[in-house]
Amino acid sequence: MPTAPGPTGARVRREPPHHVVWSCFRGLYGDNPRALHEGWPSRGVPARHTWLCLPETVGTVPAGVTPVLYRTPEARAALESADVVVANDCLSMEWDKQPGTFYLQTWHGTPLKRIHHDVQPARPGWLDAADRDVARWDLLLSPNPVSTARLRGAFGYTGEVAETGYPRNDALSAPDRDAVRARVRARLGIPDGVTAVLYAPTWRDDLVLDRAGDAPDFELPVDLADFAGRLGGDHVLLVRLHNIVSGRLAVPPGLPVVDVTDDTDTAGLYLAADVLVTDYSSAMFDFAVTGRPILLFPYDLERYRDSLRGFYDDLEEIAPGPLLRTSAELVGAIRTVTEHSARWAGAYARFRDTFCSLEDGHATDRVLDLLFGTRPTTPPGRG
Repeated sequence: MPTAPGPTGARVRREPPHHVVWSCFRGLYGDNPRALHEGWPSRGVPARHTWLCLPETVGTVPAGVTPVLYRTPEARAALESADVVVANDCLSMEWDKQPGTFYLQTWHGTPLKRIHHDVQPARPGWLDAADRDVARWDLLLSPNPVSTARLRGAFGYTGEVAETGYPRNDALSAPDRDAVRARVRARLGIPDGVTAVLYAPTWRDDLVLDRAGDAPDFELPVDLADFAGRLGGDHVLLVRLHNIVSGRLAVPPGLPVVDVTDDTDTAGLYLAADVLVTDYSSAMFDFAVTGRPILLFPYDLERYRDSLRGFYDDLEEIAPGPLLRTSAELVGAIRTVTEHSARWAGAYARFRDTFCSLEDGHATDRVLDLLFGTRPTTPPGRG
């Protein structure tokens, strides 16, 4: 397949594709693949589009896109007939990449916690399918210069990398971001004047991979009764669990808590929120594009850092906000978040300079340039 140097030094396609297969977390319609798909019409390049889905997500695929169930013979046939494959995670199903197929791996976050081969000790066989998929990649996106070497090393990837920023974050600085914020808040039932606190933690390897029988794989560490008692009058807690532990949250009735785990419009949730609370999730790197406050709740910091995963950076050194170790401290910090924002302004600015330098609202265009080697033929919808 003809290629030529791209604007970031990566190789670009020159032939218009006829069949594109998309995958997001093995079945969702969202994240970087969604942003790229929605930017596709700006190039005026007709193609057949197939989206790998789950039974419960088939209805989320837009008109004009063929849904195919992940890990089925039909999914394998689609992948093996594609000119272009776009995914944001390793495809863990068997398929044979055909000569001429171009596989773009967008990945899905700036890594703070160690990933893939950087997680030691390695679990036997855990990464075998992922390694087979990495060998198929033609181009890997990096959200910032800091992440490039880390992604290469973690995946053992020696191919092309393009530092573009993340297409999914273009919406956070788009001209219509205020309208999107109002629309999402209305959809979630958040009145004007109510502070929306988005809690987006990552998952714990031991609770998911080592649990036995009916042992819990997620426990909410936020004291919801305390949140409601001290903040409930003009605050709402939006809880977004990692997709690996989705469906595990049971919210008692009458509390100002909304489970948004299954909401695929992550950028819309970031825009709707006034404050982010997270622990070690890459959500902090995306949310920082908004400039709104970030509170860190690493209640198991030593255990996660020293036993479960480990970090690429010292969290306490790079943190864009305070580290809060108990739920009571967290609720108190939410009440006084304006004071924390002023105190952490310098650290927040350094965090953005380091990790968000490419998040200018035009990452989608840069990535599509790499796929097509051309500029848009029609104005893009965002940015």
